[in-house]
Amino acid sequence: MDTNEKGLPPVVQVLNETGASPVVLVCEHASAFIPSRYEGLGLSVTDLKRHIAWDIGAADVARRLSALLDAPLVLAGYSRLLIDLNRPPGSPASMPAISESTAIPGNLDLTDAERQHRTGTYFTPFQQRLTALLDERQLAGTVTAVIGIHSFTPVFKGFVRPWHGGILFRHARHLGMKLVAALGGEAANVAANEPYQISDGSDYTVPIHGEARGLDCVLVEVRQDLIADGAGAEHWALRLAAALRECV
Repeated sequence: MDTNEKGLPPVVQVLNETGASPVVLVCEHASAFIPSRYEGLGLSVTDLKRHIAWDIGAADVARRLSALLDAPLVLAGYSRLLIDLNRPPGSPASMPAISESTAIPGNLDLTDAERQHRTGTYFTPFQQRLTALLDERQLAGTVTAVIGIHSFTPVFKGFVRPWHGGILFRHARHLGMKLVAALGGEAANVAANEPYQISDGSDYTVPIHGEARGLDCVLVEVRQDLIADGAGAEHWALRLAAALRECV
């Protein structure tokens, strides 16, 4: 099922909806697309290709993983700069005025009406579609673990990140640590809860779609330069598929 806004790309796309895997994949930052009426939120074409607009390589990894695992995949169709689907509505990072160190002119002084429009047009349909998919699986008694697919920048505000990958978790510690080990752990530059940590104030998928349902839920983070091309995305998809088959 796809949700469209007047002929524009789908707000949410579900691939392989009836896949037999216990894994449900989520890619909240899959796209950098911004409708033309927003005029790129005042950013340059170069800025709109950066991590601030989307998670580079994440959608490619997620699509390949969906095929490898026979897993459902829920993909976002619009840029995180319009509204971040993995942030609680109303939080400063939901419609950020600054992302990393870059000001977002089109997000300054937003009216309540515009905030409500973005929430109703982009955020709510995505969350409702993921909720419906998880409801269906739980009603059927299908074992389910929710796995978010993300990427991160090699350098953040001058800090060179040493990790190649990370597994973010909170309540799902057992699954999270198993995945870290299955991916090679410290020897492979894969860490637990790096380069970010899960919190109620900064995250939505894990607290709402995972923990509130009693489901295991972790976010996978891969350094974006390692998955920015097809070969890199394929390599990491194969690694992640093997680890998920072992651990879930």
